Amino acid sequence: MKLTTQPLFVLLLLLFTAPLFAQDPEVVASEEEEEEPSFQFSGYVDAYYQANLSNSGSAEEAPLVFGSSFTDYANTFGIGNVNLLAEKSFGKVSFVGQIGFGPRAVAANSDSNLGVAGTNFASTVQQLYVTYSPSDALTFTLGNFGTFVGYEVIDAPANMNYSMSYLFSNGPFYHTGAKVDIAIADGFGAMVGIFNDTDSKLDVVSGKHLGGQLSAEAGGLSAYLNVLYGKDAEGEMVNDTEDDLYEFQVDLTATFEASESLMFGLNASNYATSVDGTDAGGFFGTALYTTVGVGEGFDLSLRGEYFANTAVDGDDTDQPSVLALTASGNIEVGPLRIIPEIRFDTGSNGFTFGEEADDDSALAIFLAGVYSF
Repeated sequence: MKLTTQPLFVLLLLLFTAPLFAQDPEVVASEEEEEEPSFQFSGYVDAYYQANLSNSGSAEEAPLVFGSSFTDYANTFGIGNVNLLAEKSFGKVSFVGQIGFGPRAVAANSDSNLGVAGTNFASTVQQLYVTYSPSDALTFTLGNFGTFVGYEVIDAPANMNYSMSYLFSNGPFYHTGAKVDIAIADGFGAMVGIFNDTDSKLDVVSGKHLGGQLSAEAGGLSAYLNVLYGKDAEGEMVNDTEDDLYEFQVDLTATFEASESLMFGLNASNYATSVDGTDAGGFFGTALYTTVGVGEGFDLSLRGEYFANTAVDGDDTDQPSVLALTASGNIEVGPLRIIPEIRFDTGSNGFTFGEEADDDSALAIFLAGVYSF
């Protein structure tokens, strides 16, 4: 808080400086406007129906579901969450607090009960952080915030597809720690941070994760190169040895706005783990996005994704992989977005959607509603 907001200080300042300086009224008014605290409150609710059109072919005829986040159950009505976001800024400081209540919120934050036995209330805390910006080029952040890795996010209104990608579902959801964002030059930025164990509000694994980002914007193109490195598990958790498991991820996200009605997106990510310098497996994936403005209040979004596991050192066999194709309509009715969606996933090399070895394809239709306020 700046001292100029304190009445006593202002009075003394006027008494001692009024004979020496004549202040411009417009400048004073401008400074007062900048000091006005701003508060915003927003949120959303989401719900859906998932109709699974393929089954295992077994005697039980179990419907097949996708291996991605937030839509785990077949042929059912489902709810996402009610999500509330509060933001306030005052001068160079600000805070963000975000909570969600419902299956989507719990799935995105399920490991964080802060040690309170028998409750998952704290798992609904999605973001909680404070920031300090000593200049326009520098912002420090401390707390719990959404990940900088990847294209899709937890919040349904920010995604054009309702069902989630495999890259999102296998990547980090959030970080707890500190970071600094730096505006290097016009259109170029960087971020460096130190965090607790990935997707944890507590430091479950000893040691810290390090992360960084380089960003560039030019015309309609925005690109972000992200890296994340740290210890994923202690030795006794891995193989009852002293060798710890480390993870390293390199991720590229980009968007290109070709016109007001046409946008392209890209997410490519490589995740690797290692034990004592030896490859211990991971994944690689690429997702391509296209959004077309078809008409007033109606957009069509297409997503094509290839996702594959990577082998441990010495394993030359073909690893399980999946090709996922999704088409989503986005119909705007005031603050309500209605999303009819069809999705088809097909796996190979042992990637299946059920217990049977030949359950390698899944097809489903969604109808989702996302209301933002």
